Amino acid sequence: MITPGHLKEIYGYRDLILRLAWSDFKLRYKNSVLGFFWSLLEPLLMLLVLYVVFSHLMRIQVEYYQLFLLLGIVMWNFLDRGTSMGMFGIVGKPGLVQKVYFPRDLLIISACTTALMMTALEFLVFVAFMAVFKVLPAGPVLYFPLIFVLQFALIFGLALALSALNVYFRDVQFIWRVILQAGFFATPIIYPITIFPANLQSLVMINPMARIITMSRDCILYETAPAIGDLAYVAAAAAVVLVAGYLIFDRLEPKFAEEI
Repeated sequence: MITPGHLKEIYGYRDLILRLAWSDFKLRYKNSVLGFFWSLLEPLLMLLVLYVVFSHLMRIQVEYYQLFLLLGIVMWNFLDRGTSMGMFGIVGKPGLVQKVYFPRDLLIISACTTALMMTALEFLVFVAFMAVFKVLPAGPVLYFPLIFVLQFALIFGLALALSALNVYFRDVQFIWRVILQAGFFATPIIYPITIFPANLQSLVMINPMARIITMSRDCILYETAPAIGDLAYVAAAAAVVLVAGYLIFDRLEPKFAEEI
């Protein structure tokens, strides 16, 4: 469980976390010609396809739509990678789990950290696009680090639960892929939330990622500070998911070595 003692123990393993994360990061692109550049090309290729379809064919009119779309893709990719990589944090390292003792949640933290490294590269692309379009963030951008930390907590909580459940039920990985695919289109990534009537907007915004992406765009692109209610909602959702993830992980952890 999350206790001061456990947090202190996790902090003591910080070097191991970074080493595991960096090792996974390098391994992901091993023997590929373009290497780390795939982290840059992936969101750009998706941006190109979605921009052509939704700005020209479906004629969505949004100010700075290229940046609007790219930021949504980058933020969603962080969720996708963090939860997907974290889900395999236990089953993907059976040797470590079975032979070496350390807090098993370190593997999930390192997987989410690897996803964070990849997202950092994608943000470099986003910043370059901002320079191209001559968009300079104003004061409200200072809210973005808080929003991003809350997103990391949400992702980590989901990854904890998924990684534990995936040890016992391998169908979880397939179910989660379907949820992510559906979630991509159900979240305002390629369209603004304002295309819906007010009653449906409230329904869509139940999804914490909808608020995270919307707040991120507002404070970075449109010089608008996030509403306190939205921040509180996302913080509460992240806290609930994180605690639930730890409870599930802690409950199932004792038999990890046997099951994998």
